[in-house]
Formats: sequence, structure tokens, C-alpha cells
Amino acid sequence: MTHWCSTVPSPVGTLTLVASETALVAILWENDAPGRVRLPAPVERPDHPVLAETARQLAGYFAGERRTFDLPLDFRGTPFQKRVWAALLDIPFGETRSYAEIARAIGAPAASRAVGAANGRNPISIVAPCHRVVGANGALTGFAGGLEAKRYLLRHEEVAWSLPLEEPRAAVA
Repeated sequence: MTHWCSTVPSPVGTLTLVASETALVAILWENDAPGRVRLPAPVERPDHPVLAETARQLAGYFAGERRTFDLPLDFRGTPFQKRVWAALLDIPFGETRSYAEIARAIGAPAASRAVGAANGRNPISIVAPCHRVVGANGALTGFAGGLEAKRYLLRHEEVAWSLPLEEPRAAVA
């Protein structure tokens, strides 16, 4: 199966977007650890529809104009990892959850450490907001993009949360 990729600049560094034919498979960090997300080597194709739409929605997110993403996602991982990553999608913009809260949400209350490990392997960063998961005491913990990127994303959402979103205006003929 061929994977396609493109890179986009962002306030947290250059991001590499990876898609299959029909869905987003990964958003990788500039200094991502080799092997954190295992995928075949992708082919550069910035005009791929999923990649172009992901880039557009990420630009809106960073501009403070978008709080949710509407993209086809294709998580690649174990069934447990997929449950954790699906739970990330339920964390509202501007809020955080602890690893223990995620463990309880997926019906595995004793699996906080396993949730942390799965969170660290989240292939679709930002869209599946692993940056919104913090330690039980609210402390920032490990993050594939680095703690500065995590801090930036959380502050960005805190500021953007306080601003009203403008409603789209109808075109005037």
C-alpha cells in the first residue's frame, strides 16, 4: 500500500503529514524518534486531497479559527492503542485529561501506564490531541513533539478558547 506525504510549517515546527489513498495516517514531528510510528516510506505528494485538507484544517487550528478537525483517520496500531487514540478524540478543545481518566474512559482503570505508552505512540498528533493528556497532578509529561510544543499547544488552546469563533457569513449576491 502506497502512502503519500507532504510537509507543512507550523508554530511548533515542520510537520510531516502522511495519508493512505483515503485517510490521514500520521502527523509526524520534525525531530520524531525513529520508529515511534512505523510506516512504509511515503511518496511526496502535497496535492493529495487528504493531505491538502489536513494542511488547511491545521492552518485554521493554528490561526485560532478551528477547534475541531473533520478528517478521515486511519489509526494503525493494536486494538488497545486504537481505543486510547479514540478516547483522545473525545477530549474537548481547551481541556485536559489525566492518563488515569483516559484509562477509566476506555474501561481499563488499572492501565494508566499502558495508556501513557499508547499515548506516546499516537500517530496522528494534534488532530488526536495527545497533548491534552497530562499527569495526575496536572504536570506536563512526555510528548513526541517535545514539552515546549506541548506547552505551546495547550497555551494556544487556552487563548483560543477565550475568543469567540466567528460564524461563517452567507455570501451576498
